[in-house]
Amino acid sequence: MSNQYRIIVLGEGGVGKSAVTIQFLQNHFITKYEPTLEETFRKQMEIDSEQCILEIIDTAGQEDYYSMRERYIKTGEGFLLVYSIISKTTFDKVNPLFESIQRVKESDKPSDTELVIPAVLIGNKSDLSDQRAVTKSEGEELAKSFGIPFFETSAKTSTNIKECFTTVVREMKKIRKPSKKKRFCFLL
Repeated sequence: MSNQYRIIVLGEGGVGKSAVTIQFLQNHFITKYEPTLEETFRKQMEIDSEQCILEIIDTAGQEDYYSMRERYIKTGEGFLLVYSIISKTTFDKVNPLFESIQRVKESDKPSDTELVIPAVLIGNKSDLSDQRAVTKSEGEELAKSFGIPFFETSAKTSTNIKECFTTVVREMKKIRKPSKKKRFCFLL
């Protein structure tokens, strides 16, 4: 069984997708906002006593690049859905984004299997709670409606950053089926 996990980081522009990703990879907070087109990173780490290789795709959040989202979703195994707690607009865009993931993944899955999407909902910028536009309970309720875990994070202070990535890997592990080798026994 492969120990590689492909994680797609999705959300609107300016929510901190790159900041979350860089904080996780390098323990560094990027202060200057530069819109991302697409960046791919790899990180090896141990999760639940297993060496895992994470391939993390940091995606564009700007509307101009929405057409590329379907490709990201199609190739993704797990998803981090990021919004900013200081922007209600970014929160409101998460539901259509999750629906897009469901639509793409539904068309790819075998008809005799249940659709399970390994994902985590992230309310980023928790260090700016004095400017909060989305309550924590709103985030929790949305995640519950999707059936996925929820974290409020701060890329600036590194709050819950590692937990988001390890949780999405655990969600991916849940749906991977162990390879069963067929063994034959002959009685003579």
